[in-house]
Amino acid sequence: MFLKKITLLQDDVPSFSNYPFSIPSIRKLDELNLESNITFFVGENGSGKSTLLEAIADKCGFHTAGGGRNNSYEVFASGSSLSNYIRLSWLPKITNGFFLRAESFYHFATYLDEMDDPLAYQSYGGKSLHEQSHGESFLSLFLNRFNGDAIYLLDEPEAALSPARQLTFLKILNDLAEEGNSQFIIATHSPILLGCPNANILSFDNGEISKIAYEDTDHYQITKYFLQHREKFLADLLREDEE
Repeated sequence: MFLKKITLLQDDVPSFSNYPFSIPSIRKLDELNLESNITFFVGENGSGKSTLLEAIADKCGFHTAGGGRNNSYEVFASGSSLSNYIRLSWLPKITNGFFLRAESFYHFATYLDEMDDPLAYQSYGGKSLHEQSHGESFLSLFLNRFNGDAIYLLDEPEAALSPARQLTFLKILNDLAEEGNSQFIIATHSPILLGCPNANILSFDNGEISKIAYEDTDHYQITKYFLQHREKFLADLLREDEE
C-alpha cells in the first residue's frame, strides 16, 4: 500500500452548506484510513463516492476526466472543488498511476488519437481504443497499462464489461494486488467486483463512510434475492407500480 489516509481539512472548508461539502458522507468525513491494497467505495447515486474518488485523483495530479499525470486535454468541468480541502498521507509517496472515469473514457481515447503518435498506443493494446469495443478498450487498459508501483483510481470500471469480463478484470485486480506493489481504490456498483478477496468495502450510505461486509451490501443482498426469487420480486415490484 502507498496511500494510507485521507483527511478532510475541516477548518479550511468555507461552508458545509455548499456542494460538495453538503453531501452527508463528505460533511462527516474526518480521517479515512485505508487498510487494504484494494478498497471499494459503494453507495447510492449521489452518496459522494465518485466525488471523493475524483478529489483523490486530482490531488494525485491525474487528469480528472481520466488519465495519468502526463495526460493533458481539455474537458468541460473536469476539475475537483474538493481536492483543495483534503490531505493525502503516503508511505511511500508515489506518482505513478491512472484514473479511470467510465463516463469520460471516450474523451481519453480521443486524446490518444489526437496525439498522432503510434507509440502512444503501446500501453493500451497497440491500437486506437476507438478501434476496440468499449469493453475491449477497458480490458486493454487493464492488461497493458496497469503494472507495479502505482495507484489506480477507478470509477465504475464495470460499466463496459460483461459479467464474464468483470470476472477477468477481478482476476487481474487480485493478481496485481497480491504482488503487493499496486493499490486500487474503486467506486463500483458491481456485486461481482465487490466479491474480490481481501478487499475492504467502504459504504457511503447512511450519511457517513463506514466499513461494511460484502454480504451486508445492498449490491449483494438485492442481487441474491432477485436471482433466488425473481418471479416474486418482479411481481411485488410491478404491483407497486400499478398501485
